Amino acid sequence: MDSPPESHPSLGRSLALGSLGFTAVSLAGFSVWAFAGRWFYTTVGEAGLYAATALVFLGLSGALLAPLLGGPRRIPRFYGLFIPAFVLYSVVWCGGWFALGKGWGEGLGSLWSAFPRSSVVLFVTHSAGYFLGGIAMDWMVHSGVADSLGLNGNLGSTLAKLAWGLFYGLGFGLGLGFLFHAVQRGPGASGNPAAQVRT
Repeated sequence: MDSPPESHPSLGRSLALGSLGFTAVSLAGFSVWAFAGRWFYTTVGEAGLYAATALVFLGLSGALLAPLLGGPRRIPRFYGLFIPAFVLYSVVWCGGWFALGKGWGEGLGSLWSAFPRSSVVLFVTHSAGYFLGGIAMDWMVHSGVADSLGLNGNLGSTLAKLAWGLFYGLGFGLGLGFLFHAVQRGPGASGNPAAQVRT
């Protein structure tokens, strides 16, 4: 008798798990910048801030995003896939940011996320979340909305940074949910990422 197939989350569940899970991860990661950014800039510099933020992203991702995988041992399998991809993404993104600055550098980092998984959806959702987050932050900082709500400069700035994290998490999380769903439903050929997800 054949063993039952592994249970993989549906597309809707994958999108919900990805967007909600990565939004929580993103808000925690952006909290490092929002609440301790000044300390990092003056103590260990911008590179130290990015390293600490990446550690928060990596540390929380397994617990909150591993349910995107079907089958046993989800957390170690998730980390086996996510950590190398996210570290490479972080290196490319930071390299683009430091070399090219705002705009082109951010675009290079965002574009890179499409290639390892050949996923246009991940590129579009990641980019939309990232750039909409930046727009939301700029709007909150420059529109006077914080002042109109009676928030002082530091609190308004903190909330603006967290708004960026919110949009970034929603966009990137939707793309991750779609990606994990797609590779688990695809053919299990040895060169296919689905084969790695299933093992």
